[in-house]
Amino acid sequence: MASGNSDGRRLTATAVKLLVAGGFGVGKTTMVGSVSEVPPLRTEEMLTSASEGVDDLSGVEAKSTTTVALDFGRITISPELILYLFGTPGQDRFWFMWDELAQGALGAVVLADTRRLDSCFPAVDFFERRGLPFVVGVNCFDRAHRYGTEEVRAALDVGPEVPVLLCDARDRESTKQVLIMLIQYVMSTANMMPARH
Repeated sequence: MASGNSDGRRLTATAVKLLVAGGFGVGKTTMVGSVSEVPPLRTEEMLTSASEGVDDLSGVEAKSTTTVALDFGRITISPELILYLFGTPGQDRFWFMWDELAQGALGAVVLADTRRLDSCFPAVDFFERRGLPFVVGVNCFDRAHRYGTEEVRAALDVGPEVPVLLCDARDRESTKQVLIMLIQYVMSTANMMPARH
């Protein structure tokens, strides 16, 4: 994708792929949808009796749909920079797709729900093992106990360099702050990498 500028040079847009990951029902689909400038692509299906005993609905008993492949959204930061957001499926039976979705990603948001914090452990582990920079967004659900970011950091056992911030996945501005933090963190980790010759 190219666009012109006032002095006749052509600018080429840089596309950046980011993931939004976490456990089942933490708000990944909501986060992608809250900030996408295009109607988000969703691969949601109704939960059926076939998933009883397979999907753990503890804490999300009212949930009626689930992502079975991915969520997709787009944000144009400038003519030179476009973010593509890919939300991962949350249930462990769909984790095989994470490797494919992670191909080419520069970083990730691990979305956490303090009512079921253990549901984001697999995402933290996935990105740590691959060396992919990630931030933790603590989705502050209504009527859920509020924990400080350092309490969440300690519970997840993530290093002090990993940004942890509170957010509301329903709110566009809140989601933007999480993504800004992720981009800043990705840039800082890139600056720390040794130069290749």
